[in-house]
Amino acid sequence: MTQWQSDGVTYTLDELRAAGDLVHRHVPATPQYAWPMLGAELGGEVWVKHENHTPTGAFKVRGGLTYVDRLVRERPEVQGLISATRGNHGQSIALAGRAAGVPVTIVAPHGNSPDKNAAMRALGAELIEHGRDFQEAREHAASLADDRGLEMVPSFHPDLVLGVATYALELFEAVGDIDAVYVPVGMGSGICGLIAARDLLGLSTEIVGVVAERAPATALSFAAGEVVTTETADTFIDGVACRVPDPTAIGIITGGAARIVQVSEDACAAAIRLLLTTTHNLAEPAGAVATAGLTVERERLRGQRVATVMTGGNLDAHLLAEILAGRTPTV
Repeated sequence: MTQWQSDGVTYTLDELRAAGDLVHRHVPATPQYAWPMLGAELGGEVWVKHENHTPTGAFKVRGGLTYVDRLVRERPEVQGLISATRGNHGQSIALAGRAAGVPVTIVAPHGNSPDKNAAMRALGAELIEHGRDFQEAREHAASLADDRGLEMVPSFHPDLVLGVATYALELFEAVGDIDAVYVPVGMGSGICGLIAARDLLGLSTEIVGVVAERAPATALSFAAGEVVTTETADTFIDGVACRVPDPTAIGIITGGAARIVQVSEDACAAAIRLLLTTTHNLAEPAGAVATAGLTVERERLRGQRVATVMTGGNLDAHLLAEILAGRTPTV
């Protein structure tokens, strides 16, 4: 396939490869390994895509670089950027803004990861804490954008998806004949990027999204075929704590994903411990939730070649202590 289109979003394979070249000026291609101990535990050949190895410790840096690159080329008059985040998206925009010489303001909800907040400040962003969750932080950021004359960077946008799709291109070209890829779903850029890259390469790999049982908006939307919102998203798996999905993302997911799996808080905590033991890598909660989904479906996939995306490794020390003690953090 030379061109992919879904729900009004269109990419060519040449555009995806060009995005990869752009990303690799700042972020080397990340590794993917088939870890024998993990495979033995789950009963198949299990590859891990290590997006925890990027300069921000998470996959979203790819999208930020791609988004900001186009913005400064096509709209150099923009004086500053603002966005909302639980952490990794904010680090992405902060790093990209610093590289482009554009000031960045980030709004995070109260109680957000102190380590991620510190990382965003270290990258030069002005950090504002507001709201009880991501949705309230996003609404406040939009209001500040109007008040301050800043460009609001959304959490889902075709350029963000194109950027993060470069990790999918790396994975699919490095590992042949993958039966299924399990990926966490927050606002949807990662899973949509996987769907686009798979289709552009003409592969038949199943794409399986994974969300928290306590933040089921994407799973409910997938089942309904349209956006379904929830009143809360009270999960320690902060990277998937979405209660108002993006309509375009849901259109792409419903058209290209095999299914959405919900996992418990306990299953995610156990997956963090499992990944640390079997891969010697520290996964943040959203970085482990895809592996939790794989453990839930291990019988279904026994004997197959599967991949799981460790989307990030930015885990606060106090959460790590709780998890290593065999407990599941609460929000």
